[in-house]
Amino acid sequence: MKVTDLRSADHFHQVVDCQHACPAHTPVPEYIRMIAQGRYADAYMVNWRSNVFPGILGRTCDRPCEPACRRGRVEEEPVAICRLKRVSADHKGDVTARMPKPATERNGKRIACIGGGPASLTVARDLAPLGYDVVVYDDNAKAGGMIRTQIPRFRLPEEVIDEEVGYVVNLGVATRLKQRVDSLKAVLAEGYDAVFVGTGAPRGRDIDVPGRQEAVANIHIGIEWLSSVSFGHIKSIGKRVVVLGGGNTAMDCCRSARRLGGEQVTVVVRSGFEEMKASPWEKEDAMHEGIPILNYLVPKSFTHEGGRLTGVVFEKVEPRKDEKGRRQLVPTGEPDTLIPCDDVLVAIGQENSFTWIERDIGLEFDRWGLPKLDPKTHQSTIPNVFFGGDAAFGPKNIIWAVAHGHEAAVSIDLFCRGEDVAVRPPPDTSLISQKMGIHEWSYDNDVSIDLRFKVPQRAPELALKDIAAEVELGFRLETAFKEAERCLNCDVQTVFAPKLCIECDACADICPVDCITFTDDGEEAELRTRLRAPSQNLDQALYIGEGLKTGRVMVKDEDVCLHCGLCAERCPTGAWDMQKFLLETAKPHACGRPTQTRPAALATPAE
Repeated sequence: MKVTDLRSADHFHQVVDCQHACPAHTPVPEYIRMIAQGRYADAYMVNWRSNVFPGILGRTCDRPCEPACRRGRVEEEPVAICRLKRVSADHKGDVTARMPKPATERNGKRIACIGGGPASLTVARDLAPLGYDVVVYDDNAKAGGMIRTQIPRFRLPEEVIDEEVGYVVNLGVATRLKQRVDSLKAVLAEGYDAVFVGTGAPRGRDIDVPGRQEAVANIHIGIEWLSSVSFGHIKSIGKRVVVLGGGNTAMDCCRSARRLGGEQVTVVVRSGFEEMKASPWEKEDAMHEGIPILNYLVPKSFTHEGGRLTGVVFEKVEPRKDEKGRRQLVPTGEPDTLIPCDDVLVAIGQENSFTWIERDIGLEFDRWGLPKLDPKTHQSTIPNVFFGGDAAFGPKNIIWAVAHGHEAAVSIDLFCRGEDVAVRPPPDTSLISQKMGIHEWSYDNDVSIDLRFKVPQRAPELALKDIAAEVELGFRLETAFKEAERCLNCDVQTVFAPKLCIECDACADICPVDCITFTDDGEEAELRTRLRAPSQNLDQALYIGEGLKTGRVMVKDEDVCLHCGLCAERCPTGAWDMQKFLLETAKPHACGRPTQTRPAALATPAE
């Protein structure tokens, strides 16, 4: 087996499962510890540096970190990482003085960000403090993009958006609002050194079945309808509403409809309930408000009378596999189902719309109508044009748009410096011992069964009366502390020094999950079968330490380790140490400058 190289950030980064799963690589355990210590402003700033919109994401993130959470290996539910992020935002106080100040000197480079959503704002946040003149274009009266136009106020209050968008704009970013961009060629002609396109996926997919045109007045495209609701153009809807679609937009549509007069709101999807794209908690919230979700129904036609919609006819389908094993939905042959309704909201997906980009300027598109990009640098076939967010690779969550914005900002900085955008700067990392005594460490990790705490919500009978009344009320501080204590501190790593080991097996004996094995070396596939507990997750690298006096190797299965520190506490020679690993992805300020990846004093754990 190849010995684990502790000089590389890759191994320990993957062990911090929550951070590794986050597209923006937010140091999750670091800010959760700060919350447990009552350091809410510090926790907010840790988040702000990584994900830019802690208060917004603390309410709306799709939470890719939580399925990866190591607490889920101890009990059923992970730490409420996302809602703890909101705690830092709600209780941070005034952090204006801690925000970067506008650049006092300009570097002479001008950057245009087309679209005022999270991707563009992230690019602006990263580049403006460095002296770039950043101009954000958006056709709305306020910046924010889909954050402002498509997420209902009962999930995300306007004042939270204003605050966190304001932190970016106040960095000296120029905004050209209420200004629609109709030509990329015209923008390029203004002499910008680089252009970032973050226009999202603004076009909702329509449905073409009989009756669509005849009943057009009462059939609405979901994202357009949500925008109209957000801006106050729509304030009511019919009593009977059918929502077509199974994603998060469909959940926002059905819950908004309930608040605007819909008494019988029904969600209908063609897939199975478990296959819906909506997040599990979004489905739960909808059903909690009395909204049924019907599955395996495909819209066949709209019924209408006198130009007015009267219902939707559905065909019943079921999943089957064809001769090649591919899953298909086929009609069951059962009678069609008619659902009477007054309005239909179509939320079956979103598409990009690049009609404003001329096809004769050298920018190439793929067969799906998306720009051809380098997936890492986000650079298009026009060298000074970059894309990010939904405009780059199709609809995803806000956190992905932020991650794209960070990568694009690095690329733009490199490009403007005349450097190779493909040569990415390394992350800033540190690995620091937490030792305070012979067998004492500066953190507590008593692993116990602690069930996840529920976020309190406004009672449905009150929430449904006001479309602007926030449903989730956030953790109280006492509960936030208890939830934060569920974190297993998986960034505090078990670091092994083979030269100090006497192979007494005390660490292996005390390990509660049998993740440490001292054994003869061998090929990985065979070695995994000889461990004290068979290692089954091949995606997680084993921690291999060699240099033992007997010639054996120490193998630790990082996949099941709980970072409890018992091995380090039990070791009589100090061969095991608990060291906090911290990783921050590279930002534009690091481009062209040397980056220290680990403190020199920790060159190897054996020294």
